[in-house]
Amino acid sequence: MSPARVNCPTCQRELAWDTAPFRPFCSERCRLMDLGAWLSEQHAIPGDEVPGQEGPALPEQSLKDST
Repeated sequence: MSPARVNCPTCQRELAWDTAPFRPFCSERCRLMDLGAWLSEQHAIPGDEVPGQEGPALPEQSLKDST
């Protein structure tokens, strides 16, 4: 049986699943690019909005509100 082949979620390069050290990514670079996208909120898991919360407050707004 031949090893399973998958595509890297970041660059779509094909790789063998059982020998890829950074699976499901083809390299550490692709893994870090994906992590950066999650941290910068380019990727997100949809969910219900919290009532009464419009979004994160900017630092300038929270300083003005507290004075």
